[in-house]
Amino acid sequence: MHEHLSTQFDTELDEIRARLTRMGGLVEEQVRGAVFAFAEGESELAEQVIARDAEVDNYEIELDDACTHVVARRQPAAVDLRMIMAVSKTVTDLERIGDEAKKVAKATRKIIERGMRAATPQIMTVRHMGEQCATMLSDVLNAFVRMDVALAAAVIRQDKEVDQHFRAVTRELVTYMMEDPRTISTALDIVFIVKSIERIGDHCKNIAKDVIYIVKGRDVRHLDIEALEQEIKAE
Repeated sequence: MHEHLSTQFDTELDEIRARLTRMGGLVEEQVRGAVFAFAEGESELAEQVIARDAEVDNYEIELDDACTHVVARRQPAAVDLRMIMAVSKTVTDLERIGDEAKKVAKATRKIIERGMRAATPQIMTVRHMGEQCATMLSDVLNAFVRMDVALAAAVIRQDKEVDQHFRAVTRELVTYMMEDPRTISTALDIVFIVKSIERIGDHCKNIAKDVIYIVKGRDVRHLDIEALEQEIKAE
């Protein structure tokens, strides 16, 4: 009987991990779609990103419910409980990444409707920043699947680069607005876009720290990157 229950538990955990992977894949598509829509002025793609956010929300509800039921029925301990807790937090971060992608798409729609998309020189910089965050998301999902703490740490380190890009682009946009007040509305929308992209990087960093928590059994949310890498090396 114990072996049977253990097998059922493993099956349920595998299904939760599989659903999380599917949710992550959808969210990554949302991020890449929103960034491409902004860079290329694709209003139809922006609308698709906005519409598909409901699918991300449905995944969040389903996975939260699955995690709650597993805890209630199986009363997992040690690493299994850490896994479920980390999945629950990761689901929240993925849903918020989806929200940020939707914000990018909505701001893109406003810029396109205004007809001033080509008026700013920051488009390619923002695109690069967005693609970097999409790659971070892909990497952190792979780190989760493989329980790869080294890859998780690499994602956390990349977030510093995203923060630097955010500060640089924001400074450029402020200068741009001061030089030509006619661009203020569009430039402000792009500020909101880069802020959303920066937040996507933060959520990827959170997921990476959850991976380390599962493997190492220690909450590393408040460690800087140097202390975190020392924690990874420790046996």
